[in-house]
Amino acid sequence: MAFERDPNKLFPHDRLLAATVIRLVPEFVTPNAVTWFRFVLTPLVLWLLYRGDFATGVPLFVLLAFTDALDGSLARVRKQITEWGSLYDPIADKLLISSVILLVVIRYLSPTIGFLIVGLELALVIGGVVRRRMGFRVMANVIGKAKMVTQIVGITLLLVAVWTGIPALIPLSIAILSLAIVLAVASLFTYGL
Repeated sequence: MAFERDPNKLFPHDRLLAATVIRLVPEFVTPNAVTWFRFVLTPLVLWLLYRGDFATGVPLFVLLAFTDALDGSLARVRKQITEWGSLYDPIADKLLISSVILLVVIRYLSPTIGFLIVGLELALVIGGVVRRRMGFRVMANVIGKAKMVTQIVGITLLLVAVWTGIPALIPLSIAILSLAIVLAVASLFTYGL
């Protein structure tokens, strides 16, 4: 059973971003433009990380991950929620996360963890498409947002560990990515299915 929520209702982080970052975003920058930005720059992040240019790739990954929060908050705060954004924002997020996981987590951490996260992300996309075709409104909820944050933190810790050679960050990355897997399973029942 899915938990329906008002798509215009602000999350706590929306209020924080509205008081800080969103004030700096020009009015002509739409939430959909921010989503396009993430789509366009995801291949660059992958290329940089593949080449081992972590000094540029890691900050760019973190910036693109931040745009996940920014485009949704921008849409809710400025009341610019669109069907296109509701569909493609989560796809852009899953593309960024899944591709970095396939490139980095599988290589440096564990194929099992990597394929499990990517498989769950794929199940969420398929479940969301099925629910949308059935006439349900599909949107993010707190569990999905917590899943995304834990994925970003876990991946970032792994990237920093590889970049800096600090192995102590790897067990922490594994723990946080394991929590992300639990949240992804919960998200399947509250968002995708």
